[in-house]
Amino acid sequence: MKKDITIVGAGLVGSLLSVYLSKRGYSISLFERRSDMRKEKLSAGRSINLALSDRGLLALEKVGLAYSIKQICIPMHGRCIHNTDGTIAFQPYGKEGQYINSVSRGELNKRLMSLAEENGANIYFNEKCTAIDWDNRKVVFENEETKNTKIQKADLIFGADGAFSAARLQHQLHHHKFDYQQYYIDCGYKELTIPPTANGDFALEPNALHIWPRKYYMLIALPNLDKTFTCTLFFPFENLSDDEQRLSFKKINTEEKIKKFFHANFPDAIPLMPDYVNEFLTNPTSSLVTVKCFPWIRDDYFALIGDAAHALVPFYGQGMNCGFEDCRILDELIEKYATDWSKVFSEYQTMRKPDADAIADLAIYNFTEMRDKTADPKFLLQKKIENRFAQLHPDKWLPLYSLVTFSPEIRYSDAMKKGEQQEKIMSEIMKMPGIEKKWESEEIEKLMLRKID
Repeated sequence: MKKDITIVGAGLVGSLLSVYLSKRGYSISLFERRSDMRKEKLSAGRSINLALSDRGLLALEKVGLAYSIKQICIPMHGRCIHNTDGTIAFQPYGKEGQYINSVSRGELNKRLMSLAEENGANIYFNEKCTAIDWDNRKVVFENEETKNTKIQKADLIFGADGAFSAARLQHQLHHHKFDYQQYYIDCGYKELTIPPTANGDFALEPNALHIWPRKYYMLIALPNLDKTFTCTLFFPFENLSDDEQRLSFKKINTEEKIKKFFHANFPDAIPLMPDYVNEFLTNPTSSLVTVKCFPWIRDDYFALIGDAAHALVPFYGQGMNCGFEDCRILDELIEKYATDWSKVFSEYQTMRKPDADAIADLAIYNFTEMRDKTADPKFLLQKKIENRFAQLHPDKWLPLYSLVTFSPEIRYSDAMKKGEQQEKIMSEIMKMPGIEKKWESEEIEKLMLRKID
């Protein structure tokens, strides 16, 4: 007998999960705290465009959704680094033909909600999870508009309601050994916009992720289908050091200070953003949190998934991809164990927890790389050496970014271990006298081969 499944949260992961489970014949009810975004204009200022890469695409392909989702994506083949002197350097992401995809979070969520309904899921909006009766497997929802209470009986319950999950809170409150850790980085973000040119075209190269790295902060821009770019300034909330010259959102609080800051740091971006001062003053400043917790499951009937289990900062572009991969791995375990949900959930947690922890740590690390190192000549030289060696010996070396982004067959935890091994080798290589002149030499190649072996 097929089970009734309740999913708390109809965001990206909850909607995709419903498609996976619907295709296996389950009756799916999705409960979403927000109103139906398909019927409303999306509010500006909080989106952070997403980067859909191979892990997420593979999860979509498994249920036949990849083609539909690709229609709202723009390929980005590399980074365009905007240096302080006005020059631009292009850094390809991987091998020729490899790219990540810029997609609007809102547009993607709307598309996935519709696909969820097309596959048989029922979505209930404005429904806030207020309690879970674990003994009787009932979820209590309160309608945000009517304040009416609905009690939903379910055979299986999934918490897919994001970083500040109500389902996770209920799990935590009624679990005697629940580990929970959340921590915020010292930077927040503010969204800005680059509109199309007067001719209605993209104002920048559309098939790239644009970065203005400035050591302690950075501006990025991702393309949209309407020829705009969504820009995000990642910047310290307040001055946490003794350096009074260090800037922060707290300090830049007037029109004059905003203009001075942008003219000093992003002069080439100013002509592209005619409304940047007003957007800076009116768009919200949002925080960035990492969440780690354990356990994710409860017996054979409850599991956390996506950001509810493992929220990431966005600097590896893997939050959504990791959540989508959760869905794929869970489905493969259902295929393996059929209706033995105790085994499904147990192995799901055992497999995914180390991978989620790994990509959470890598995302923090990549923030430093993006804002600081992408304009560092020594860092760029190291990447050249790595890329050259990877081309010569693809069976022995794959850069960490490619391991994470373009290698869905490799677990995040394994990618991190491999990356750490390779970084240790590269730190020794970069200390060699005269490396700037002999980086392409046979000597360096043979030395790296010996260190790998």
